[in-house]
Amino acid sequence: MSFDKLKKNIINNKNILVTGGTGSFGSVFVEYLLENYKPRKVMVFSRDEQKQFLMEKKLQKYRNKLRFLVGDVRDLQRLEFATKDVDVLIHAAAMKHVLIAEYNPFEVVKTNIMGAQNVIDACLKNNVKKVVALSTDKASSPVNIYGASKLTSDKLFIAANNYAGKNKNKFSVVRYGNVLGSNGSILPLFFKSSKKKLITITDRRMTRFNITLKESVDLVMKVLNFMVGGEIFVPKIPSFKVVDLAQAISADSKIKIIGIKPGEKLHEELISGPESQNAIEYKNYFVIASNSELFYWNKKNYIKKFGGKACSNNFSYNSDNNKDKLTVSLLKKIVKTQIKNLNLK
Repeated sequence: MSFDKLKKNIINNKNILVTGGTGSFGSVFVEYLLENYKPRKVMVFSRDEQKQFLMEKKLQKYRNKLRFLVGDVRDLQRLEFATKDVDVLIHAAAMKHVLIAEYNPFEVVKTNIMGAQNVIDACLKNNVKKVVALSTDKASSPVNIYGASKLTSDKLFIAANNYAGKNKNKFSVVRYGNVLGSNGSILPLFFKSSKKKLITITDRRMTRFNITLKESVDLVMKVLNFMVGGEIFVPKIPSFKVVDLAQAISADSKIKIIGIKPGEKLHEELISGPESQNAIEYKNYFVIASNSELFYWNKKNYIKKFGGKACSNNFSYNSDNNKDKLTVSLLKKIVKTQIKNLNLK
């Protein structure tokens, strides 16, 4: 299976709905669709009317193809209305802040789990053909409520393929690491702290995966192109030491170690040992196939159709054992670009 050739008709003349469409990923993804494809309509679904107002102003030249819907994924009735005549749905809405999630656990459940099921139910009812849910590295071997909620969400979306019936709706998941430059990422925080020549880090050994917003958009587009439903796509992406990122931002800032915060991991993981039993390796990504006996696209049938190499049963893909590590010099280039994109001063 190749990710190289994208089919324009997956977007052209289609109605696209993006939940969490005013977030970091959603806003970039929507703009990318409008600039590079010819969708019939792109609908932004979110609960922040101010961000919708600003986004509409920015994308004014596309106003004939752009629609904004104020709503919450907790509201099934609103989702059922929003998904009418929708061909493709990207589910990016979620509560994502680890520490806030730890303090408000059931609010996370209502958005990330119950909201996910609402999206699934609305898509099944209105026969949305392709649904891609965005996940996180924290969903693999979760240690916090955010990760546990996203793991549950992943399971719900994969299981939804068993209920599609004659409509043949396809539900897949994309799981990737930290997005430098996204809302709540450490880059703006470190940059601000560097102005005071003091950057706080929880542990010197800490590592993280890295993907840019553009790369995450490209990945979702490719998944839309090749998904058969029931799989979790995991890109092969670089990782870095958090202390190296701090040095790349400001070599002359003092680093203060403050200890790991509640719900925080030392290293992030994209594929766990147990998941490796259903993992398949390709050149630039992995696929975690469904392990459901009810679903056709298990690991055996997936490899038979698309090739790939089965991962060993003790395989784990984490930011510490990852062979693709970003050096300080490479991080400096990334930081320079992101600071410019974010207009940080």
